[in-house]
Amino acid sequence: MRVLLLLSLILTLGACVASQEAAENVSFAHSVPSAVIEIRDQPTAQERELPTQVVVLGTGTPIPDAHRAGPSIAVIHRGEAYLFDVGAGSIRNATVARYRYDIPSLYPSQICCVFLTHLHSDHYLDFSELAYTLWWRRRKGLEAWGPRGLKEIEKALYQLMGPDLAIRTSGTQPVPNPGGYRIAVNEIEPGIILERDGMTVEAFPVNHVDIKPAFGYRIETPDKTVVISGDTAYSETLLEKTRGADLLFHEVISGKGLARNSEFWQNYHRRSHTPAADLGRLAAEAKPGTLVLYHGLYYGVPEAGIVDEVKATFDGKVVLANDLDVF
Repeated sequence: MRVLLLLSLILTLGACVASQEAAENVSFAHSVPSAVIEIRDQPTAQERELPTQVVVLGTGTPIPDAHRAGPSIAVIHRGEAYLFDVGAGSIRNATVARYRYDIPSLYPSQICCVFLTHLHSDHYLDFSELAYTLWWRRRKGLEAWGPRGLKEIEKALYQLMGPDLAIRTSGTQPVPNPGGYRIAVNEIEPGIILERDGMTVEAFPVNHVDIKPAFGYRIETPDKTVVISGDTAYSETLLEKTRGADLLFHEVISGKGLARNSEFWQNYHRRSHTPAADLGRLAAEAKPGTLVLYHGLYYGVPEAGIVDEVKATFDGKVVLANDLDVF
């Protein structure tokens, strides 16, 4: 009898948990619409008056991760979304963020612009997703800035999408913007590469071993200064460009995790990435308002411990970013 009562209790609790999970899933489904086509000519006056926001669309690495999309950070300014890198899964996260935070400019076909730090695949695998999602309904084609080699990617994407372009433009399907697939590519050098609506974007060189050129970005708006490191080891240029930023988004590698690697990989990573203690020392001198860690390499060390590793040499505010965080 006791066994039957215990079994009944277990089944009842299981049903309650399942019901709660189902309710949460239903709630999420209702709060994030599915398969909605959004069209607009320009941002609204209300959007243009909002303060600058930063939305983290991806915090991961080349290693597939069920919880982290590839690296991507969106700066929302005067009703437009400017993406910095566009790793795998980041465009789906942009769709989630559009509805979760009511940011219309993050609807994929409304995203105007993307800046690539360098051409390692994990930083641009969603480039095609961004450029070609609903391309025929884009109000204008995507604008893209990045290192030499970006035009080669653009040409390859046109070839990849050739059958789709031919089918859609030669058939009976309505194509409101037949030129929406075209990407305006800008291969850049260090310096200010964009001035628009009171925002400036400056590209600066970073030290990512033999990946040259590789860039970080400093974004200044009337109410916020944001620096995005990209993949980099420490350099004096990086230090100078991060001074006084309100938000410093910086890659990081665990020193404890790095010590588990062979001498070859330790040397490689120290030349191409920033160990947590070194990042803390950089932040202690640069003094950002908030240091945000992303693109973290841990090598088996618990993720949360990376904050303690950084704070061992930096006593300011440190946040380990998760996908869909907002600043």
